[in-house]
Amino acid sequence: MRILFVHQNFPGQFLNLAPALAAQGHEVTALTAERNRRASPVRTFRYRDPAPVAATDPARTYAEAVERGTRAAHAAEQIRSRHGLDPDVVFGHGGWGETLFLREVFPRARHLCYAEFHYRPTGADTGFDPEFQPDGLAARIAVTARAAHLLQSVILSDAALSPTAWQASTVPPEARAKIELIHDGIDTVRVRPDPAARVALADGTVLRAGDEILTYVARNIEPYRGAHIFLRALPAVLAARPGARVVIVGGTDTSYGPKPAGGGSWKDR
Repeated sequence: MRILFVHQNFPGQFLNLAPALAAQGHEVTALTAERNRRASPVRTFRYRDPAPVAATDPARTYAEAVERGTRAAHAAEQIRSRHGLDPDVVFGHGGWGETLFLREVFPRARHLCYAEFHYRPTGADTGFDPEFQPDGLAARIAVTARAAHLLQSVILSDAALSPTAWQASTVPPEARAKIELIHDGIDTVRVRPDPAARVALADGTVLRAGDEILTYVARNIEPYRGAHIFLRALPAVLAARPGARVVIVGGTDTSYGPKPAGGGSWKDR
C-alpha cells in the first residue's frame, strides 16, 4: 500500500510504525511542518509554517488549526500534482489541525486519525489544581473551545486510534465508537533493567543500579506536571529516607498553563 503519515513533528508517535511498514514493502511517505528538523526514517515532504492568526481567545486555537490544516492541504495538493502522490491510507495526528482538509485532496484514501487526547473542562488536565488553575466560566469556555478541531478530526476520519483506554475515554461518547485501542509499544531491547548501569553526574556523584533513587522526569518543570507537589513533598520524603538520592530531569520553559508572574521559570521559583 501507499501510506502517508502526517505530523507537524514527524516522526512523533509514528517513530516505529512508519519504518516498520516500509520494511514490510509498503510505500511510506510523510508530511510535516517546515520548521521540523527531526530526522525522518522515510521520504518526507514539508508544508509552510502557519501564519499568525488574527483571532483571539477562545477562538484562537480553532483558527490556528484551520490555518495549519489549510497549509497542509495546499502542500499535499502540490505533492500530488508534482510527484504523483496518491496514498491508499492517510494517517495523521489530529492534534494540530493538519488532517482537517486532507480528504479534499485525497478523496479515495482511507483516513485515520491518531486521537491522543481530547480537552474537557473537568476530569482531565484542567480545573484540578485551584492554586494554579482557578475555575470559572471563562476557563471552561476556553477549554471547550480548544477541543473543537480535535473532535472534528475524529469525525472526519474513517477510523481513529488511541494508545490507552483512558486517552480514548476523553473523547465524547458519540465519537468513541470510531476509536481502536492500540498501544504504541515499548522497545524492550533498549528499555530494560541493566544491573551494571551507572550514571556520573556533573558534581562527581555516581549513581548505580540498586541505589535508592527517586526521580522526577518531565519535558519542563512546571505546575501542570506536578513539580510543585513533588518538590514540596521532598523534605518529608528525605527525612523518612535519608539515604535516598533525588534526581530531577526537565527543562525550564513552560509547556502548559501560565508562566510565573514576574518572569523567570517555575524551576527557579
